[in-house]
Amino acid sequence: MSSKTILVTGSSGLIGSEVCAHFARELGYQVHGLDNNQRAVFFGPQGDTRWNQRRLQESFPGFVHHELDIRDRAGVLALVREVKPAAIVHTAAQPSHDRAAAIPFDDFDTNAGGTLNLLEAARQACPEAPFVHMSTNKVYGDAPNTIKMVEQETRWDYADPAFVHGIPETFTIDQSKHSLFGASKVAADVMVQEYGRYFNLPTCCLRGGCLTGPNHSGVELHGFLSYLVKCNLEGREYRVFGYKGKQVRDNIHALDVARFMAAFVAQPRAGEVYNLGGGKANSCSILEAFALVEKFSGQAQVHTYVEQNRIGDHICYYSDLRKMRAHYPHWDISVSLEETIRQIVAAWRVR
Repeated sequence: MSSKTILVTGSSGLIGSEVCAHFARELGYQVHGLDNNQRAVFFGPQGDTRWNQRRLQESFPGFVHHELDIRDRAGVLALVREVKPAAIVHTAAQPSHDRAAAIPFDDFDTNAGGTLNLLEAARQACPEAPFVHMSTNKVYGDAPNTIKMVEQETRWDYADPAFVHGIPETFTIDQSKHSLFGASKVAADVMVQEYGRYFNLPTCCLRGGCLTGPNHSGVELHGFLSYLVKCNLEGREYRVFGYKGKQVRDNIHALDVARFMAAFVAQPRAGEVYNLGGGKANSCSILEAFALVEKFSGQAQVHTYVEQNRIGDHICYYSDLRKMRAHYPHWDISVSLEETIRQIVAAWRVR
C-alpha cells in the first residue's frame, strides 16, 4: 500500500467523512473508510448516513468503502493487516449520552470493545501508524458542574477564575456521574492512552465538545446544533431539558477537527490527550443558539421547556485549547460559530 494510506472508522459520519475528504483532497492520501451505517440502527431512519457514504464515493474516486462493524475482532484485524495504513483515525462509536442506557451492551461493545479491537490490530499490523481516537468531554462526567457558576442573562459561566479559559486536560475524570456512554468512552480513552504509554504507540485521545458542521445527520439524542437547525427549518418543536436553556457548549466545525488530526498525524506523540472543542469564543447556550439560528433562517424557533435536565448533563462546558495550541502552534480554530451555523442552515435547506 501507499505510504500515504489512511484508515478512517465511522467514515460516513460527521467527523469521519470530513477526515476522509480533508486527507484525500488536501493531503493526497489514499483513503479507506470503515462504516456499516450503525447510526441508523441506533437512531432509526433519521440517523441514516448512507447519503454521506455515497457523497464520498462520488466525490473521491480513490475512496474505498469497507462495510464492517468494529465489534468484529477478526474482521478488523484482517482489514488492518490488508491495508497496513500509515495512519488510523477512529471516529466510529455509539455516540449518544442518552441512548446508551437502553442499549448498554451495544454501547460498551462498540465504544470500548471496538476501540480495543482497532488498537490491537494496529499494534500487530502497523505499530508506527499514528492512531487518533475521537473521545468525548463526557469522560469528565458531571464533575464540571461542581465548579462555581454564575448565572447571566442568557447563559451560565464559570465564576472560578481558574477556569476562565475552560476545562483543561488535567481536570478529574473520576468520582462523577458519566452516563453509560461516558463510562464506555472513558474505558476506550484510557485504553488508547495505555497503548501509547505501555507499548509506546503514537496515540492520542481527542476529548470533543460539540462537534458539528453541515454534513451532520443530527437527531434529538445526538447532534445539538444540527438537530436544532433541522427543527427550526421544519417548524418542529425543540425540547430544552433543564438549566433554563442557559447550558453552554463549545462548538467546533468538523473541518477544524480534521485539521487538528492532520497536525497530529504529521507530528505524533505517544499517549496524548487533548480537549478538542471550539473554546470559549465558539461557545453558546441553547438560548443563544436559538437567536443565531433564527438570524440565518429567518424563522422563529418553536420550543418547549422540560424542567428535568438530562442525567449527567453539563451546566457549562467549554474546552481550554491552550495545550493544543502550544503543541501544534500552526493549528487554531478557523471556522467561527456564526459561519458554522450559516453552513448548517444552508445544508439542511438543500438536503
